[in-house]
Order: sequence, then C-alpha cells, then structure tokens
Amino acid sequence: MTDEDWMRHALMLAARAEAAGEVPVGAVLVKDQQVVAEGWNQMISSHDPSAHAEMLAVRQAGQLLQNYRLPECTLYVTLEPCSMCAGMLVHSRIKRLVFGASDYKTGAAGSIMDLVCHPKLNHQLEVTAGVLAEECSMMLSTFFQRRRAEQKRLKQQKGPLEIVEKTFGNDGDVDLT
Repeated sequence: MTDEDWMRHALMLAARAEAAGEVPVGAVLVKDQQVVAEGWNQMISSHDPSAHAEMLAVRQAGQLLQNYRLPECTLYVTLEPCSMCAGMLVHSRIKRLVFGASDYKTGAAGSIMDLVCHPKLNHQLEVTAGVLAEECSMMLSTFFQRRRAEQKRLKQQKGPLEIVEKTFGNDGDVDLT
C-alpha cells in the first residue's frame, strides 16, 4: 500500500472521531505493511487531554508488540502532531511520520517547531508532510465551521435572562470564573 492508501485509512479513523463529536483526527501505525494499531481523537469522551489519535495508536502498539520502542514502524496521522505527541514519537523511536494537514497553531513536526527532527535530541524521525493534505484539511475545516455555526445558533437561541445569569450568576453577583 502507498502513503496515500494509509492516509485514507487514517481519514476513515478521523471520521470515527467526528461521528463521536471529537475533533476529526485519525492515526494508524504500520509495520511491515500491516496495521499494528489505530487511534482517533477521544479527549472529550474520555476527559483526557492526552487522548490524541497518535497517542492512542502508539500506546496500543506498545501493548500489542510488548515494547515501548517502535523502531520499524510508520505512523500515519491526518494532522501534524502537537509537541506532546511529537515528544512521544521521539521517545518511542518511531522510524517514520507521515501526516496530512499542517498545524500552524500547535504543529511540532515542522510548522511552528520541529521536535521530531531536532538535532539535539537522541532520535530523529523521517517525516513526509502533506499526504492528502487537502482532504485532511477540509475535514478539519468543515468540522470547525459546523461547530462555530452550532455555537452561534445556540447563543442566538438563549434569551437575555440566560445571558445575564451566565455572566452574573443567578444571584446577581458577578461571576469572575
């Protein structure tokens, strides 16, 4: 299978996240052209800020392979990893990272910083960026457009009393939290 084929698999996993109301990011970990592990964002449903797609896939792979090092594996993920996930990829000795959409707010594989290839770290990953980038970006953009529209609609449906209560609390005191 090609990088594009594996990224399509990751996009299918991202769709699972979206169906569950999560930010649509999917990841698949591959070794010797075989799926070792999969993950999709589950931070909201699990109440866990570390439940990113790539984190879940790598954790699952470590358990399955009974090793915290994954040196012959490639991770395909629909969105450029954040610094938390990039650090985990370095520590797990993933050989190769392939991602779709760049993340110009938190990306740590080349966009705003490059932890996965930092020369002072003890391991650097091979990186291929932009595989099916348009499809990956579109899935994320559509999700956030829909979420903003839903939030706007909810805000418009709230009456003036609800807005006052949210701002000041129902006892009239200002809520500064």
